[in-house]
Amino acid sequence: MFDSLRGQFLIAAKKLIDPNFYRSVVLIVEHNDEGAMGLVVNRPSSVTVANALAEHFDLSQTDDLVYIGGPVQPSALFVLHNRSELDPHEVAVVPGLYVGSSAEVFENVVHSAVDEDQQMQFRIFCGCAGWATGQLEGEIDRGDWFHVPATSDVLFCDDPYEVWDALRLQVHRGPVLLPDLPGEPEWN
Repeated sequence: MFDSLRGQFLIAAKKLIDPNFYRSVVLIVEHNDEGAMGLVVNRPSSVTVANALAEHFDLSQTDDLVYIGGPVQPSALFVLHNRSELDPHEVAVVPGLYVGSSAEVFENVVHSAVDEDQQMQFRIFCGCAGWATGQLEGEIDRGDWFHVPATSDVLFCDDPYEVWDALRLQVHRGPVLLPDLPGEPEWN
C-alpha cells in the first residue's frame, strides 16, 4: 500500500550535504506513485515579491521575499496561501494551507495582498523540488530525510532560518522509550 507524504515536512538530515537541500525543510505538496513534488520553505532569496512581480503587478514595497523552492523549474513561480475561497476545488495540503493551482489563483492571491487583506497569508516560491517514482522513499530509507506533519504556522513563521533547527529538535525529541533515571543510582 502507498503512503503519501503530502502535507509532511521533510527535514534534511545533518549528513545531507547536497547544496540544494543542506539544512532545508521541504513541504511535500504532491506525492503519489509517480513521484513527489515539494517546496523548500526555509530559504528566502534576496528578491522582494514586489520586484519579482513588477512587470505584472503594481505592488507596494514590503519585506516579503520570494523563497527558493528548489532546483527544479527555477523560473516557475508557485504560491502557498491560506484562502480556501480562491479555489474551491483545491484540497488543502494541510488544514488552512493551499497551493495556487492556476494563474488565476496566483493573481487573486497577489491582488488580495495589494488590497492589504489582513487575513491573507502567502509565500511565493521560485522553483520546486521533485523526485521520480521511488526516489524520495529511497532517500528516506537511506536516512537523508526525516518527516513530520506540516503546519501552516511553521510555514508562515517570522524567522525561516530557525525552522530547520526547531523541526530537527522535534524529530529527535520524539517519544521517550525509557523513563528518566533518578540522579542517584542507589535509588533504583
